[in-house]
Amino acid sequence: MNNLNQFSNIDAALIMNAANEFGTPLYLYDEKTLLERCGQCTSMPTPYGLTVRYAMKANPNRTLLKTIYNAGIQIDASSLNEAIRANLAGIPFEHILLTTQEVQLGEARAKLEELMLLGLKYNVCSLNQLRLIGDFASANGIDLGIRIHPGIGSGESATRNTGDDYSCFGIHLSDIEEAKEYARSKGIKFKHVHEHIGSGADSEVWRQCVDLLLKIIEDYFPEAESVSFGGGLKEARMPNEEPVNPAELGRHAKLRLEEFYAKTGRKLHMEIEPGTFIAANCGYIITKVVDKKNTSRSNFVIADGGMEMNSRPLLYGSKHPIYIVSSDGKHLKSSEFCDCSCGSSGEYSAVVVGKCCESGDCQTLDAEGRTVPRPMTEPEIGDYVVIGGTGAYCSAMAPYNYNSHVQAAEVLVQLNGEMKLIRKRQTFEQILANEV
Repeated sequence: MNNLNQFSNIDAALIMNAANEFGTPLYLYDEKTLLERCGQCTSMPTPYGLTVRYAMKANPNRTLLKTIYNAGIQIDASSLNEAIRANLAGIPFEHILLTTQEVQLGEARAKLEELMLLGLKYNVCSLNQLRLIGDFASANGIDLGIRIHPGIGSGESATRNTGDDYSCFGIHLSDIEEAKEYARSKGIKFKHVHEHIGSGADSEVWRQCVDLLLKIIEDYFPEAESVSFGGGLKEARMPNEEPVNPAELGRHAKLRLEEFYAKTGRKLHMEIEPGTFIAANCGYIITKVVDKKNTSRSNFVIADGGMEMNSRPLLYGSKHPIYIVSSDGKHLKSSEFCDCSCGSSGEYSAVVVGKCCESGDCQTLDAEGRTVPRPMTEPEIGDYVVIGGTGAYCSAMAPYNYNSHVQAAEVLVQLNGEMKLIRKRQTFEQILANEV
């Protein structure tokens, strides 16, 4: 069996064919895995209705947005431009929720108001945002959502925790009364209450925040009709990791929502906003081995793509599975944490680096930023190094023009096995286009 893993249709021959047709480095996405993750989210148990919103900052490619939306999932946008981009992909504004750190002024303010009249939903995340939009919302009878800073959070690293007191997202509990008083003065109703505690959140903390947010709604928001428990559903990129069980989290939320109804007589519509869980494991980066080096400490495999395609190891010390595919695409030579049935003797290990002039350009960094060799079958120059778990927060936030490298192309492997180009490779001329 030459599939890269147990959940996708991607095999060694397809990797070679994609590299030959579209060149390397390359982003490759598996539609089958993407749709399976969408289905896991939309089938979460809930008593009074469920809206799943895709956190499009994870990967905003137009084709992926369309695929996800057609699977019954709406959009969580983190910027005004993201909302516009989603709409250009064919998603109506009434199915887009904007929750942002931005403070729109001038032309951006006028654009926000224009889109709200077209149905864009808006979560206020600060007292300043609330005051700036207050008169407009009041004059047009537009209800608002409010993002609450719960004071507790969780994430795969400190920089991905968006709920505790070291993070600035949302209106803190200490400011709720001031927000409510201003809203009352303007006749504004908070119909939607929202929280998000972090990316890759611990499931137990997620459950605690469900309980906390429902208590906040009971105490402060009598007009709320819907509640968002955010995203951050942990996905397992590495073979030795355990993903979250959306159904199990849904059962907890369902029970608490039913208890809330029994106590208050209010049926709250539930929302979640996953990004990583939906997109991460549908994505792969295909690179080619262009050189090999060694020092007294380590072997180094140099690939033609690295941090300019996936900066997560550099930013967070994140781990991604690594697969070695032969240059002829006939066999999968090894994979991270394999059981050695793939042919790895376990005697060779290497640090996988890219082509950037930057010591942090490494796909095998630990949380302290140190290079860590990983076991693998020794690749030859011309073989392919495939980085898994790269469908989310890779192409979307990579420093792709560092060292004047061009942004890589993106390709979707469709359900029928055919490959479709969904973003062209950037040209060198496009890097220079805006210089004056």
